[in-house]
Amino acid sequence: MGQITATLGKTIKEFLRQKTILFWTIAWPILWVLIGSFSFVENVPSEVVSYIRGAIAISMSVFALMTAGMANLPGNIAQDRERGLLSKLMSMPINPWRDFVGRILALLAFSSLAAILVTLVGYGCGARFSYSLIGLLQSIGFILLISLASAGIGMLIGTFIKHVHGAIMSGVGIAVVTAAISGVMTPYSSLPWLLQQFARIYPISSSSSSITFLLVGEDYTGYNPLSANQTTLTIIISLLLFIGGLVAYSRFCWRKE
Repeated sequence: MGQITATLGKTIKEFLRQKTILFWTIAWPILWVLIGSFSFVENVPSEVVSYIRGAIAISMSVFALMTAGMANLPGNIAQDRERGLLSKLMSMPINPWRDFVGRILALLAFSSLAAILVTLVGYGCGARFSYSLIGLLQSIGFILLISLASAGIGMLIGTFIKHVHGAIMSGVGIAVVTAAISGVMTPYSSLPWLLQQFARIYPISSSSSSITFLLVGEDYTGYNPLSANQTTLTIIISLLLFIGGLVAYSRFCWRKE
């Protein structure tokens, strides 16, 4: 547990020290919550404004989780590689899985904090949610799937892109583009047919729609993402991305560094 705790603490401190990470993970989603909460509700019936703001808060919280996994994690891996820390760790009797567990726990803690802050800002702007205890627990499960899928993509980026700036900006770019074309940032109903199919396959957008469905309602998702086939597909692809990233990280970062 000592190595896991040490890696967890080191990783969180590095996340908090980097202004780029803080901006893209916390400040940028909060900015869009503020803009969206007061710009996209004109000519909208007053009784649904709070739920629209709720949907916006959810989408930006999901984006915070995406950025944490796709940009913060690979940036952290690349930083340790540039400093020679990974090489030093490999020369010591240290199990790679403990390093991995420490990084993932730090990622989950930091990304959860970011998502909570974004949601609180949304609530302060008037966002409201309608949910049951079961729906809330299911939403937490989908949040975990988003974190796993994002971390898997992040580990792939961190494994194959060697430099810190390149890893972070590649992750940010992938997060922004995929969020824009998959319905995380734009309404599902406004997407063309091909992108709607992608939104159903892409586990992050599917999980985001599931959370919105559970906490706001079907009117704000454009389809029912909680069918058995859809949910199974979301879980499988999320796990495959996570396992693929883990295999790449353990094989190439630890064995061939």
